[in-house]
Amino acid sequence: MIMRNPELTRQTILQTSSILFNTQGYKATSLSDICKASKLTKGAIYKNFRDKAELEKEALLFMCKKLLSDITIGISVADTAQKKLLAILKYFEGYHANPPFEGGCPIMNASVEFDDNNPELKIVVQNVMEMMHQNLCLVIKNGIVHGQIRKDADVNGLASIIISSLEGAVMMIKMMGSNKHMIATSKYLKAEITRISI
Repeated sequence: MIMRNPELTRQTILQTSSILFNTQGYKATSLSDICKASKLTKGAIYKNFRDKAELEKEALLFMCKKLLSDITIGISVADTAQKKLLAILKYFEGYHANPPFEGGCPIMNASVEFDDNNPELKIVVQNVMEMMHQNLCLVIKNGIVHGQIRKDADVNGLASIIISSLEGAVMMIKMMGSNKHMIATSKYLKAEITRISI
């Protein structure tokens, strides 16, 4: 398959490899698998990506950006810290019915699989998780500043609990095939958000 638009070719490679990496695993997915699924040659892939490690990194970034963009939509329209936090929970409550990617959470999948043989992939996961934590902290801190969240709220602790709980619930969805653990997790976090809200 020949594509004349370089950006379209790159997007096709990223979209195709993202699905394969997230469903089959990074190590188990070969360039031949990606070529077959995308109907592109290895030459086309190497023209856009230095090697498989770089493609893995860019594919993970591609998925993370999509995930964070989807979450941000609900946050951006909320006018209080409490509503922003609840918007995040609402997004994850719908994860089972409308997963953003086949194969589960790309952050969790990469976290489970990465090792010292692919330090770039590990750095991507660390950076995304750190950014999520910082953004949550910012929402909570702004809520304190604007009198929406109690001043004694544990900003870092709450952000860590929200991320860890939701990622764990996503894992339960994948393993158990049921949304009940996500609903229970969301219910618990809602109670905590209500407790610290003014």
